[in-house]
Amino acid sequence: MSDPVALPAIDGRSPAQLAGDEAWWGQVRALYDLTDEVVMLDNGYWGAMARPVLHAYQQATATVNAGNAWFGRLAFPPLFDQARVQLAEALGVETDEIALTRGATEAMQALIGGYNALAPGDGVLYADTDYDSMIMAMQWLRVRRGVEVQHIALPEPFDHDSVIEAYRQALARYPRTRLLLLTQVNHRNGMLLPVAEIAAMARAAGVEVMLDAAHGIGQVETPLRALGVDFVGINLHKWIGAPVGMGAMYVRRGRVRDLDPYMGEADHDDIGTRIHTGTVNFAAYLALPVALELHQRIGVANKRARLLYLRNRWLEALAGDDRVQLLASPDPRLSSAIASFRLRGQASMAANTATAERMVRQSGVFVVPRDGLASGACLRATPGIFSTPAQMDALVAAVRALSASRTPS
Repeated sequence: MSDPVALPAIDGRSPAQLAGDEAWWGQVRALYDLTDEVVMLDNGYWGAMARPVLHAYQQATATVNAGNAWFGRLAFPPLFDQARVQLAEALGVETDEIALTRGATEAMQALIGGYNALAPGDGVLYADTDYDSMIMAMQWLRVRRGVEVQHIALPEPFDHDSVIEAYRQALARYPRTRLLLLTQVNHRNGMLLPVAEIAAMARAAGVEVMLDAAHGIGQVETPLRALGVDFVGINLHKWIGAPVGMGAMYVRRGRVRDLDPYMGEADHDDIGTRIHTGTVNFAAYLALPVALELHQRIGVANKRARLLYLRNRWLEALAGDDRVQLLASPDPRLSSAIASFRLRGQASMAANTATAERMVRQSGVFVVPRDGLASGACLRATPGIFSTPAQMDALVAAVRALSASRTPS
């Protein structure tokens, strides 16, 4: 029987050497059935399933549907436990430190809302680059825990030292801060936050960190434990390529009781009592091992190198165009697959939405508007591991065509 996730040999090449090998990545692309209706550059929403994962998911759906409750109650639980073990191994953590969820948002809301080491008058802190649902959860702590909620805007353009300094100043300005929200890779401009450095600084100030790793796990090679954070929300359907509706919650061993039991769950020292997802998508979890196998076969360092190769292609092509404002850093320490831009002077959500609509209508290039940065709205472009240099060039051509057609103000 052929290997369902077979790929050509890497032959000892480094990730940097492999990044531009179009033949090798063409074999990766061949594992995906992708639309050709548009140039798809919104691959940050979720990652398309490779064909082996899709087939596993479809077969599992048929099995679950045929077996119904008999399968769900008897056959599924040990398979679910096995998937959890494999995920923990892939993340380099212990199985009892991981709970499977329906996404990073569910995990992060349970972590933020459940954190019980806050007293009235304590402070919590977030940034403009954090995700909307997590920001709302932090704001809700004002009602839930009686805390003071503060927020900061990260520098733009951003560089490593200025980002570190922004958090250092914020912790000094708000000395009552006891909880800090960090986003490993944010969904607005794609900055890869120096999490380990900021977390160490926070820890020295007596501040706990909640890490949103929705866009980090799967495209950043830093091991989870090396981040120095005890509470992490994870997505499995973005950069690992599992079926949609899958995530995980990490709580370092020994920290479970710093979270309240989830909505009346029994108060056991068990991460499973800190989240309750109800009836899950059985087939999705049955397909998770195949997604993990393919993810590991390609290699996260190779994924990252390829994604940065594609990202840098379009950013470097537009770098000298004064009509376009690029919201990205050339520093690889801060770089991810995601990067954003706006046409110069267009900072409203309405203007960026209109630009995105024109791009797809006139050039067939699909990007997505994002709001929430202190500087205003922007357009996010996100290649996937199956994207091509030609698609990056199509993005550049589309942006240039739109900027050239603008009427001077």
